[in-house]
Amino acid sequence: MGPILGAAPAAGRLNGVTVSAPAAPHPAEPDRFVLPLVVRIERTAPPARTDALETAARAVLTLLADPRTAEETGEWHKRVRLWEERQIRKVVRRARGAEWRRTELLEGITVPGRTAQVRVFPPVPLDGWPRELARLQVSGTELDDPRPPAAPAAGTPVLWLSPEVEMSAGKAMAQAGHAAQLAWWQLDAAARTEWRAAGFPLAVRPAHGHAHWAELTGGGLPVVRDAGFTEVAPGSCTVVAEHPALRSAD
Repeated sequence: MGPILGAAPAAGRLNGVTVSAPAAPHPAEPDRFVLPLVVRIERTAPPARTDALETAARAVLTLLADPRTAEETGEWHKRVRLWEERQIRKVVRRARGAEWRRTELLEGITVPGRTAQVRVFPPVPLDGWPRELARLQVSGTELDDPRPPAAPAAGTPVLWLSPEVEMSAGKAMAQAGHAAQLAWWQLDAAARTEWRAAGFPLAVRPAHGHAHWAELTGGGLPVVRDAGFTEVAPGSCTVVAEHPALRSAD
């Protein structure tokens, strides 16, 4: 029987807590990978920030659960496993118009949200991005919410953002993707199947202040600790994944 996709590899653990990336620079290797995500941002109709974050998280889950990844004979399986074993680095780029249409010609999965579209691709070599993706802008991706998002419905998995760090929309999308992946790793097979069958419902919300954040980070839930490549200090806790199945397992 093949391995269960997303079982947290040993290289992704630190003091018993799953982390988003290694705390120290990794030696150069020919098989280091990064997971590209591209968000569609048209000038006249940019997506809402929260919807973009939620859609990015669902895109990561969709790729992890896809048979091309999950099945041992799947065409993406080996690349995803190598990526998971070394780090789960993700990079979010933005595209519009013809740029976006070119990304659709590459192997990947487009996941729609209410206002957002995010295309996720199987891992690519860190120094070998496809030309169509390498030319896209990576920095300065900023989005706004036209109105405060509603409270999540009861029972919805929530990815809680830290009130202690500021992140661009692109950075926050990657961090939400990390958190969703850490939750996926910790769920059992039945909980994964149920989540996938429901279409991966989830919400991304800011924590309700410092006391709530302290409760979340100390509650045994998956915590993203950033490697500090961009925007935030190394070791910063950025997102906590709260899935009902993880709470009930306590």
